[in-house]
Amino acid sequence: HAHPGAPAQPVRRPVLLYSPGGGDPRTLGTGLAEELASHGHVVVSVDHPGDAGEVDFPGTTPYRADPVRTTVLRDDPRRDPARFRTLIDTRIADLRFVRDQLAVLAAGGSPDAAGRALPEHLGRALDLRRVGLYGHSAGGTAVAEALYEDRRFAAAANLEGYLDHPPERPGTGRAGELYPVARYGTDRPLLLLGSAEFIGARGRRELERSWSAMLAHPRGRTCRRQIDRAAHWVFTDYAALAPALQAAGLMSAADRNALTGPVGPARAVPEVRHHLRAFFTRQLSRTE
Repeated sequence: HAHPGAPAQPVRRPVLLYSPGGGDPRTLGTGLAEELASHGHVVVSVDHPGDAGEVDFPGTTPYRADPVRTTVLRDDPRRDPARFRTLIDTRIADLRFVRDQLAVLAAGGSPDAAGRALPEHLGRALDLRRVGLYGHSAGGTAVAEALYEDRRFAAAANLEGYLDHPPERPGTGRAGELYPVARYGTDRPLLLLGSAEFIGARGRRELERSWSAMLAHPRGRTCRRQIDRAAHWVFTDYAALAPALQAAGLMSAADRNALTGPVGPARAVPEVRHHLRAFFTRQLSRTE
């Protein structure tokens, strides 16, 4: 339902930055981005170079001979504590950089690296007093910590991202270090949105522990919601694609359930959209 190059209405609107899951492209969140945009938000989705499956740069440099940068991820990054730390730190830096470039755009400049024309009136549509973040999995971790570190962000929605570092020595029973946002809390709104099948699975105690720590802070502004009969990728376009692939005989029921859970798209897609839309409408509606 989106059209490239469509002009923006020159009306100040709240802005949302989207960070996808580890190894995932930003395009895997197209449906949710369209939904939020259709309800009055400017949505900026971010591909994280070296992390996303592939990122097409506008050109080469002495340090990058190929304009296409592919992912370095070959496994779950939480199995490698040092890589996970680098991945999240880089994502946070990416989000803050994009926020800087939006300020350039709002001031009348063009942040496009190749000098390409951007949609008409886009800079005038950005209300940078109302900037929120949402992210899936590793993106959820990054947006929650970015909210803590950068007061230019007014609210964030974490779609099933861990809020702790992986244990340095797996199998010892010692928990990993909490991220500062979970250790100290935040005075700005944070939504924790999870799926019952993923959180309830064996080995997800780390996520439950870090989310419980987040919710335990007095006078905090964190809320938690859950999608029942759903699994980890229900927050992406797979919520609609996986059942269609199963119906076409291109995916087994077991693989579909592992990806999105047994919940049908007629319930899952509207429910995820409702939670995000209601949260950001409530938290970013004020202009003072």
